[in-house]
Amino acid sequence: MTARRRDERRVPHTPAFASDLDPAIVQLHSNDYRSPSQLADGLVLVVGLGHSGADLAMEVAAAGHPVIVSGKGHGELPWSVDSRAGRIAWPAMKFVAMKLLTLRTPIGRKMASEIRKGGAPLLRHRRSDLLKASVELTEARTASVKDGKPALADGRLLDVANVIWCTGFGPDFGWIDLPIFDHDGWPLQEHGVVTSTPGLYFLGLIFQSGFASMLVIGAARDAAHVVDRIASRIAQTASSRAAPTPSGAS
Repeated sequence: MTARRRDERRVPHTPAFASDLDPAIVQLHSNDYRSPSQLADGLVLVVGLGHSGADLAMEVAAAGHPVIVSGKGHGELPWSVDSRAGRIAWPAMKFVAMKLLTLRTPIGRKMASEIRKGGAPLLRHRRSDLLKASVELTEARTASVKDGKPALADGRLLDVANVIWCTGFGPDFGWIDLPIFDHDGWPLQEHGVVTSTPGLYFLGLIFQSGFASMLVIGAARDAAHVVDRIASRIAQTASSRAAPTPSGAS
């Protein structure tokens, strides 16, 4: 098989009942959100309390919209990564992300399964920041639609003008017809290299080698590893083709 690399394709996920919302309600997935100018006047429901959910809720609230965030969080750092404390602690956080929270450690493997299901700790805007910005937080998930309005799992019906779906992405591996996936549908790979299928590589997987894979510092490390393996494979192929044929061989 010729060496090739293909980035993971990720499909924005929205629940099936999203199509039942009143057409007058502006709804966007975080993938399509650019600025508060896309929104109608009035209440904004942000579905999902992850990085995107917290960031967009803060931005939309700063633009003057009342905001409700629906969903449980997945923990948070003691301080924002953008704060002075965060900058001071960054070397330690980087070490943990790069060296400890990897697929080679028990704690890293446990975290990988949770993060791949959806959700990571808040890094920039934390719950206290959202509350100070007058953002309403509810752990009740957005569960259905009733009379064209989003309904929470606790029975509350929300009269909103906008919904921003910060509900993540689903991987699309439909273009690969090979037995290389685990029981959860993720590629069986080592640092982006599929050892069972020489010449097949991945980049951009969640927790490809560790927690840092979803950060710039980790993505660069993963890419360098994959490129090195591709280069080695090409060199080995070229060397084998250039090797002289043994005397007397047919």
